[in-house]
Amino acid sequence: MNYFFVRKVLLLKYSTAFIFMPGGFGTLDELFETVTLVQTKKIAPFPVILVGREFWNGLLEWIRKKLEDEKLIGPGDMQCLYLADTVPEIIQIMTEKAPLYEHHG
Repeated sequence: MNYFFVRKVLLLKYSTAFIFMPGGFGTLDELFETVTLVQTKKIAPFPVILVGREFWNGLLEWIRKKLEDEKLIGPGDMQCLYLADTVPEIIQIMTEKAPLYEHHG
């Protein structure tokens, strides 16, 4: 795709969960944009699964200490974020938390 925003729109339009693997700035951009859209209720909430606790724990701790503790985000704004290390954990989160997608039309 020529433009990242088009890619993001298409990714989010039909998603019922997002799975993020460790990555760089592009991954963080997509992660934060997704969580922002859920936070602002621009899209329906769905699980955002971060694979690799060791990789993501530092970022989540920073978000809690800097953003949540300083009231820059609300207490429930991280509720869509889940950590997983294994495929069975990912499947369990998706099974329990992802909304069922119904295609109309």
